[in-house]
Amino acid sequence: MPAFAHPFPFDPTHGHTLDDLLTTPAPPPPPDFATFWQKRYTAARAVATAPVVGPLEDERDGQRVYGVTYTSVGGLRLGGWLGVPAEGEPPAHGFVIGHGYGGRDAPGPDLPPPLPHSATLLPCVRGMATRSRHPRIPARSDAHVLHGISSRDTYVIADCVADLWCAASALLELFPGLAAAPGPGSGRPRLGYLGESLGGGLGALALPWDDRFAAAHLTVPTFGNHPLRLTLPCTGSGEAVRTYHREHPEVADVLRYFDAATAAAHLRVPTLTAPALFDPAVPPPGQFAVHNALAGPRDLHVLAAGHFAYEGISEQTQALSKASRAFFERTLT
Repeated sequence: MPAFAHPFPFDPTHGHTLDDLLTTPAPPPPPDFATFWQKRYTAARAVATAPVVGPLEDERDGQRVYGVTYTSVGGLRLGGWLGVPAEGEPPAHGFVIGHGYGGRDAPGPDLPPPLPHSATLLPCVRGMATRSRHPRIPARSDAHVLHGISSRDTYVIADCVADLWCAASALLELFPGLAAAPGPGSGRPRLGYLGESLGGGLGALALPWDDRFAAAHLTVPTFGNHPLRLTLPCTGSGEAVRTYHREHPEVADVLRYFDAATAAAHLRVPTLTAPALFDPAVPPPGQFAVHNALAGPRDLHVLAAGHFAYEGISEQTQALSKASRAFFERTLT
């Protein structure tokens, strides 16, 4: 186990060994868990996303990068970035890439995609910097994660999941050749998903219900095993939820519908997870609970630490990028 010097008033490993973490379970679902999410997915698929591609903003790593906007549930117009192969040929694969809490103000390290000749859509989910800010949705993570939390029907996380589904719809509208043809014997989908932290948790919630994706990579995913998370101190959005729960214990019933580990038990496409042994922001047991619950083929790439700067992080990042490329080469090509 890692032994990092750190300033936190708690142990970011929470005393767990790797063997412990590999046995962390998912909590049982509410009886209508699948029905709740399938209805949400059906509503999102009915949205006319009407993507609009803006002017060229950058060209690097084999990608031309454009601004893009699209419509999500509730009629919200969201923004992000679109990457397309610089050579101009039709993309062979597509990726939706989710971000961590705080959003993104540029594509940054999310490009290049793990496979060459790919189209990528990097959305900012509702309320998040910089291209999907909203006057009624807090942008700060500790407030965003509580927005509408009193009910499963108003919780912002449900709509953020829908923002990913609508991002996939927008990408397929722009590049319809990436969709699998319907019917027996048709080709498999050519969409992959990547998400880290918030994006990892949202991905675990979104992907079980969306057959347009063929594979996923989830790094340090949040929202795993909420009953356990509520007992573990952290520095991330989970601490805001823990604080709220102390005053409103009934919120535990709402959180049952937004548990990434519970959802992972419905996720059957090949999935690479990269949970961390040491993480002050997202407690490692919740991360591993997502991996352990996966119903389909799963690859595990254990990280020494997440949400924490330490000597050797560059090598860790490079090794994970290499593992991600190999994973998608095997599952999407």
